Formats: sequence, C-alpha cells, structure tokens
Amino acid sequence: MASKRSTAEATGASTAAGSATDTPMGPTGRPYHGFPTPPKLDGHGPARIISLCNQKGGVGKTTTTINLAAGLASYGRRVLAVDFDPQGALSAGLGVQTHETATIYDLLLDPKRDPNEVIVTTSVDGLDILPANIDLSAAEVHLVNEVARETILARVLRKVAGDYDVILIDCQPSLGLLTVNALTASHGVLIPLECEFFALRGVALLIETIDKVRDRLNPAIQLDGVLATMYDPRTLHSREVLERVVDAFGDDVLETVIGRTVKFPDASVAGVPITKFAPEHSAAQAYLRLARELVARGAVA
Repeated sequence: MASKRSTAEATGASTAAGSATDTPMGPTGRPYHGFPTPPKLDGHGPARIISLCNQKGGVGKTTTTINLAAGLASYGRRVLAVDFDPQGALSAGLGVQTHETATIYDLLLDPKRDPNEVIVTTSVDGLDILPANIDLSAAEVHLVNEVARETILARVLRKVAGDYDVILIDCQPSLGLLTVNALTASHGVLIPLECEFFALRGVALLIETIDKVRDRLNPAIQLDGVLATMYDPRTLHSREVLERVVDAFGDDVLETVIGRTVKFPDASVAGVPITKFAPEHSAAQAYLRLARELVARGAVA
C-alpha cells in the first residue's frame, strides 16, 4: 500500500509539474492568460469612467486611450474617449479635426451646454470622442476662481454617462487642475508606465496625488492597474524595469504588456487605431487582450 501511495503521489506531483511547465509565462513573470472574449451586453450605461494618467509625457497614454477604446468598442461596448490634453493628440489620432469647432474646453466654461453638441462620432463603430485643442491650456486660469472647480468635468460627464459603457479620459502630462478634475470624475485610474528607469521615478508622486483625491474629493476612486508600455524584451533594461514594477505594484500590474513598434506612429498618421490600421499585428492583438483583461478584472462591464 505504501509503495502504491508513493507511486500515486509521485505521479500526481509529476503531472502538476508538467501542467505548470506547460503554462507559458508572460513578460511580467506570471502565467500567461488569454482572457475570454467578453459576452455581449443586454444594454448600455451607466458608464464606468477611467482616467489614463501619468505626469510623465511620452509613456503611451494617448496611444493606449485610442487603442483600448477601439478594442472595447470591438467587443460591443459603447465608448466615449475624452481628450483632456491641450495638445489634442487623442483627437488627431482618431482623425478628428478640432479647428473652429466646439471642444471640451467649451463645456468646462459653460457647464449648462449639452455635451451631445460637442461629441464627435469617429470612424470606429461604437467609439465617440469629446475633442480638445490648444484652447484647453487656458482652462486652469479660467477655472481657478470657480466654486467646486475640481468637479466641473464630473458634472459635464454625468450628463452623458448613461449613453456609454465606459468613458476613457486621456489626461495631460501634469498633476494640475485638469488632471485633478479627471481623477475626481473617475471611478478608476489606469497608469501607463514606460519600461524605462526615469518613468519609474514620478509614479510615487502620482500615487500620492490619487490618494489625496481619494481622501478629499472622490472616495470611490481606485487603481485599476499599471500597464507596462514600450517594452522591448531584447534589452536587459526593459526586463529589469518591468521586474521592478511588478515588485513595487504586485497584482496591480496588468498581465498585458505593450511592446515597442513603429506601427503606432504609422496608425497615428493615418488617424485610426492600430486595431483598424493593422489588425493582425501583435500590438493590435495586445490592445484587444488588454480590453479583455480589464473586462475580466471587472474594471469595465
């Protein structure tokens, strides 16, 4: 009996080891999950609002907003992308012209205005945008003396939240009044983080800002995840930075990792998401996987 039990235990251990070996490991050092295709929704709204935030520029906030929005839309979600950066890169990346047209800036200055008059339909089914241009750079000056100035964006989005499943806010690379408005309006925060040493340095300040907003303005806000971007597995530096990010944030680091590719600027020039510009490319597949992961995590319906 003892020998049979030993044989069975050895066989079980061997099978477990084999299954563990068969499970591929992702770049974050955790087992790689494919995440199931999200089920279709019976209806739409109210939206969950997510800010894509990092005070460091060039980490992939706008690229992620565009392609995550397109990915969620491809799974039947109604998505509103909010361009909250005076550079207007989100609007340009979705092929929306913002000269001599109403923008999010007009809604901030006139909260009584109907946001539906400003929302623009994009070339992606299910994806709309509230555009922005350089005028938004003057918003902080105009809003500084307003009562409850941190909640103005929340009041604007409240009027259209029932029409969408998710609202993604592309924040500017700063922690000023506009970003605080975005955080106050949001249910969650997604932090795109470039796999580069200097990108790590400012994250602590961003987390501190999120904590202050939670304490003083928006108790419900939570961290939906840290997204590693511009990852290059060929370089030791990228791998080491990603390892440090996982050590610091643990399970808050999303399993999906976005790699470097020249396809992103090509898609931006074309004014369409990469999921439409090069749907079979690994970067397009990564953003579709990100959309599935956020649904699986409960960050998106």
